[in-house]
Amino acid sequence: MSEDKNFSTARLQLPLARSAIDRAGHLRTDSAKMAELWSVARILHFSSGKFRTHESALEFLGTEQVDGLVASGAFDFGDRFFLGLDGSQPYFAWCGDSPDIEQFPNYLTLRELGAMLSDLENGLAVHAQALANWHHKHQRCPQCGGQTVSASGGSVRKCLVDETEHYPRNDPAIIVLIKDDQDRILLGRQKVWPENRFSTFAGFVEPGESFEQCVIREVQEEAGVLASDIHYLGSQPWPFPASLMIAFQAITDNPEDARPDGEEIEEIRWYSRDGMREAIDQNQLLLPPTISVARKMIEAWYGPDHIRDLKGGQAWR
Repeated sequence: MSEDKNFSTARLQLPLARSAIDRAGHLRTDSAKMAELWSVARILHFSSGKFRTHESALEFLGTEQVDGLVASGAFDFGDRFFLGLDGSQPYFAWCGDSPDIEQFPNYLTLRELGAMLSDLENGLAVHAQALANWHHKHQRCPQCGGQTVSASGGSVRKCLVDETEHYPRNDPAIIVLIKDDQDRILLGRQKVWPENRFSTFAGFVEPGESFEQCVIREVQEEAGVLASDIHYLGSQPWPFPASLMIAFQAITDNPEDARPDGEEIEEIRWYSRDGMREAIDQNQLLLPPTISVARKMIEAWYGPDHIRDLKGGQAWR
């Protein structure tokens, strides 16, 4: 197996970073146009954290089907979000919830679906979930406490009292693959994870902090080593609930000082490629899920021609 110590960003095929939709933001403020597009839209249904599916793909509804589900009492009226255009075909998300969602087996989470969706479906689903999460948590105006309502196709919430407009926010977070001069990688284990689950290091960017500064701080805090030679690898939305993961690789010159912080990280391990394969074969290592940035960074380091060695990886908290 060849060892590529400088894998390129092109090799990071990040599942949730794929999209093939024109968001057509210039149409959002035209309420008449939004109503026109809704009448002929293909509509995905996001309910209680899950998407309506058919044979492991998103199932798209028409407006009459949505009206029927609401009229039946199975789902509430919910919100409608404009997601964009594919050519002339409009797409919307309908976020009508149900207290009995577990009775509908054809609803799956994005974590379960993400790796199986087409580029079009992926772009729609990530956008829809991110918007739905944000709207759900911003029912009140942060300035005056008044009630807010969805506006501009779901891209804004407007206060009914002081008329201020509020926009969705992403929480930037770095994730980093740490290597030493022997091309081993360092993985850590959080206390809340399943047994033998290890992953790369990550953390939220603090106010006034650059991505690179965050990489250095998080790695030193969680693993006790100094990161240098930091290189950007890619980014992926992570709407669980509202993160944007910015991926890096870095080198450490003091691997012998690696140690867990004992709070968030309870154990750390250095892995060579042979060591990783052996640990997986002996059921001593469970890698991150296949839709995660961490998994794709590990696969790129390991070598694309040998990914089949990295079995499993669907355990969630």
